Amino acid sequence: MATGIRDKVAILGMGCTKFGERWDAGSEQLMTEAFNEALADAGIERKQIQAAWLGSALEYVNMGNSAIPMSTGLRLAGIPVSRMENMCATGTEVLRGAAYAVASGAVDFALALGVEKLKDTGYGGLPISGRGTLNDLWMPYCSAPAGFAQLASGYRAKWGIGRDDLKQAMARVSWKSHQNGVKNPKAHLRKAVSMDSILHAPMIAEPLGVFDCCGVSDGSACAILTTPEIARSLGKKDLVTIKALQLSVSGGRESGSAEWDGSHVVNTRIAAARAYQEAGITDPRKQLSQIEVHDCFSITELVTMEDLGVSDEGRAVYDILDGAFDADGRLPCQIDGGLKCFGHPIGASGLRMVYEHYLQLLGRAGERQLKNPTLGLSHNLGGVPYNGVAAISIVGLQ
Repeated sequence: MATGIRDKVAILGMGCTKFGERWDAGSEQLMTEAFNEALADAGIERKQIQAAWLGSALEYVNMGNSAIPMSTGLRLAGIPVSRMENMCATGTEVLRGAAYAVASGAVDFALALGVEKLKDTGYGGLPISGRGTLNDLWMPYCSAPAGFAQLASGYRAKWGIGRDDLKQAMARVSWKSHQNGVKNPKAHLRKAVSMDSILHAPMIAEPLGVFDCCGVSDGSACAILTTPEIARSLGKKDLVTIKALQLSVSGGRESGSAEWDGSHVVNTRIAAARAYQEAGITDPRKQLSQIEVHDCFSITELVTMEDLGVSDEGRAVYDILDGAFDADGRLPCQIDGGLKCFGHPIGASGLRMVYEHYLQLLGRAGERQLKNPTLGLSHNLGGVPYNGVAAISIVGLQ
């Protein structure tokens, strides 16, 4: 019977670029920047890496959609290098591929790297690949803000939340992340924003204003993985191991039936339940030390608190307003600034979240360091609430 990969894989080293408008660097340079940090952190040589996974969702790099740009850019000569894409969960997907390779015993050292360079496209949001006048039916064409604004409407309708209460809670989500992002030198946006500015910002898609939406950016993040036994043989004393990696992809029921009420994300709940079981977590509110969630929009983070079971259903609004997920709250969320302050270079986001947990667990987070963290959860959400993919990774000290 399958038992999962809990504590079978250790993170030997990690790296992350500064996110932002990186006019100074192409994709290969961003990959190299993150890789060099991870390689130095891991304390191994490039030639010891036996397999690698590249995550890049929207950028059409040279050599088509292959992984060759990473193998040549990082000089990973002769080893298997695969390119993966799973919408906004791409960063977690490549981590999963590398982790499973190590856990299976196929390789001793595996590399997971995500990169995206979106600011050069000139597009205001995530670029969309067009196929002419007809679109596939699995995801009816709409803007991302419009799709997630519907989540806000469904949530309000189900729980009878007043418009002003929801707006205040959504504003608090963004306010909190901007407060945290000020302390992170690798964040794209490092400026505190007042609640008043957030509440009175121009409307994008009711009830989402400008500050309720994350931006796009360029960036890369990566991890080098091995077994705990090998990590210890290399002199690593404080080990960060993977406790769970779970993925849930919609089968179309939400958009193709009347079963879904529009107030939550089904796949997040499925992936979270599996991840908690794999990690041996029975009370996430008490056992988790920090969380990084897919705050593409402030309403997404709010609803995710309930989908992850760290807020009771219909109560996330009030937990947020009470400061439960602030840096000094009972469960800090987006302590690094989140997508709100980093932007969303899709292939890199999932790994960037794990990078923050890695730093926190090893006591390397500087002025944003939490007190004695032991478990960190990352959540990626791709597609739209009614048809998409959710990914959960949990890492902790062993």
